[in-house]
Amino acid sequence: MRFGQKGRVCHRWFTRGQRPAGLCDQRYTWAHLFAAVQPATGESFALVLPQVSTEAMQIFLDRFSATRAPDEHVAMVIDGAGWHVADDLRMPDNITPILLPPYSPDLNPVERVWLYLRETYLSHRFLADYDAIVDALCAAWRRVTGDRLRSLTSYPYLNQVSF
Repeated sequence: MRFGQKGRVCHRWFTRGQRPAGLCDQRYTWAHLFAAVQPATGESFALVLPQVSTEAMQIFLDRFSATRAPDEHVAMVIDGAGWHVADDLRMPDNITPILLPPYSPDLNPVERVWLYLRETYLSHRFLADYDAIVDALCAAWRRVTGDRLRSLTSYPYLNQVSF
């Protein structure tokens, strides 16, 4: 998920017939949240990195892989973003990617997590610099409970995935 100074507008409750004031920042500094969530338990792992690239995805996969038990194997649902499927990307032995069909973000469970984070914690923000962006992303991620992650990512089709 990309998050930064160029904010996002979302829906807010406000007095009928009036518009709430909102902050708008025209600068372009970003940070990117990489995350994996286990839908059955809400257990999660996340990293904030300065860019999206094959190298950043490799860092995420390697660090995530290191958190798994030696006898544990993970089926990771990923979309077809270039850095998810690059030829240079080395998938760790304990992770099997489950590739989604093209143009199907609605099937990616983590997309609902991104929307929830933006609408609940990250909209209408004015952030001074890159460090403030990272702090805001980390604070937002820490506020999301395992129960909330489980409710956001529990798609019925996941029980039918086999590899």
